[in-house]
Amino acid sequence: MELRTNAGSLQGSLRVPGDKSISHRSIIFGSIAEGVTTVRDILRGEDVLSTMQVFRDLGVEIEDDGSIVKIHGVGFDGLKAPKNKLDMGNSGTSIRLISGVLAGQDFQAEMFGDDSLSKRPMDRVTIPLRQMGVEISGQSERDLPPLIIHGTKDLKPIAYQLPVASAQVKSALIFAALQAQGESVIIEKEITRNHTEDMIAQFGGQISVDGKEIRVHGGQVLKGQQVTVPGDISSAAFWLVAGLIVPQSKVILENVGINETRTGILDVIKAMGGKIQLSQIDDRAKSATITVETSDLTATEIGGELIPRLIDELPIIALLATQAKGRTIIRDAEELKVKETDRIQVVADALNSMGANIQPTADGMIIEGKTPLHGASVNTFGDHRIGMMAAIAALLVKEGQVNLERAEAINTSYPSFFTDLEKLIHG
Repeated sequence: MELRTNAGSLQGSLRVPGDKSISHRSIIFGSIAEGVTTVRDILRGEDVLSTMQVFRDLGVEIEDDGSIVKIHGVGFDGLKAPKNKLDMGNSGTSIRLISGVLAGQDFQAEMFGDDSLSKRPMDRVTIPLRQMGVEISGQSERDLPPLIIHGTKDLKPIAYQLPVASAQVKSALIFAALQAQGESVIIEKEITRNHTEDMIAQFGGQISVDGKEIRVHGGQVLKGQQVTVPGDISSAAFWLVAGLIVPQSKVILENVGINETRTGILDVIKAMGGKIQLSQIDDRAKSATITVETSDLTATEIGGELIPRLIDELPIIALLATQAKGRTIIRDAEELKVKETDRIQVVADALNSMGANIQPTADGMIIEGKTPLHGASVNTFGDHRIGMMAAIAALLVKEGQVNLERAEAINTSYPSFFTDLEKLIHG
C-alpha cells in the first residue's frame, strides 16, 4: 500500500488499543481460574484472538459481545484435550505461555503457527519444561514450531536461571510452576515485564518476587476476576515518536499503561530531551495520559537493564534516533534477532532504504542523526512493528512515495492504526 507522506503536523488525542501482553494474560488467567472473569478494553488484534481461540479449543467457554469478554474459567483441572491442532497464528506470546499451561496437562497437543512463527526458536522454553518432566518436541535442534507437547500431572518443580531476559519464557515457567509438586525458583537475567506476576496476585494467587528471584508454589487455585486493560504502551510508542518528530505537533494519548517494567521508552525520550508530560496518573491501574510535542532531540545510549523495558519499542526508537542530533548506540539487544523478524537487520534495512544512516551490530545498532528521509519500498516481512514504524517514518518524507508491502501485518496488534493516523494528521 502507498503510505501517507509529508504530514503538515499531528494534532489531537487518541485512546490506543488495550495492552497486548495484559490482553493475552487476561484470557489465560481467566481460563485457568475458577469462575467467571470479565475483561474490558481487551485488544482484539489477531495475536490475542489466537489465544482466545486456543482456549476455546481447550474446552473453555469464552463470550465476546464486542465490548466485554466473559470467560467461564475451568481451572487447570478442567482443560480438555483439543480435537484439532492449536493455531497460534503469528503470536510468540501465545505459543510460549500456553506451553507452560499445557505442561501440567495429561494429554497431547500440537501447536503450530504461520511462516514467521515457524522460524522462531522455542528451545528457551522447551529446555526447562523438559527438566520439569514434560515431553515436548519441535523441528531442528532449536525446537522451531510446530511443537508437540504432552504434559504431566506429576510436574516437577524447577530451580532455573534464565539465560535470556525474556518475559515470555519467565511466564511460561510460572504457568508450569503453578501446576508443579512443590516450590519452583526462577531467576531472571534482567528484570522483564511483570504482568504475569501482577495478575497472579490479582487472581488470588501467591508469588514471591525478590529482585530477579521469583518463587512460586504449585497447587494454587485462582479465582475469576474483573479486569480492565490499559492502553498498550507499545502501540502508544508509535504516536509518541510521531508527535516528537513531525513538525508543529502535539499528541495526547489517554489511558496508557505505565507499568514500570514497560516504560523504558519514556526514559529514552527524556534522555533525548523530548517534550513529554504525564497527567491523570492512576497508580492502581498503572495508567496515565501522556502528552508529547515536537522537540529538538539529541542522541543517547541505550543498553543494559533498560533493554527489557523497551524491547518491543526498539524499531520505533531507531526511527526516533534518526531524527536526533548525534550518534545513538543501541546495545545488549540480541533478543531482537528472534522476534517476528530479525528486527536488527530489518529495521536497519528499512530505514537505510529511506535515507537513514544505521549500522547494524551483533547486539543492536549505531544510528547517526539527524537525517532527512525519502521515499522507498519497505517490506514488513510479516512484522507488525516494522509496518507501523514505516508508516510513521513516511510522515517525514517530502520527496517520493513510501510503499509498504504486506501492510496487513499491522492487524496483529493494531487493527485501527491507519484510522487513528488519519485522525491526527493536520495539513
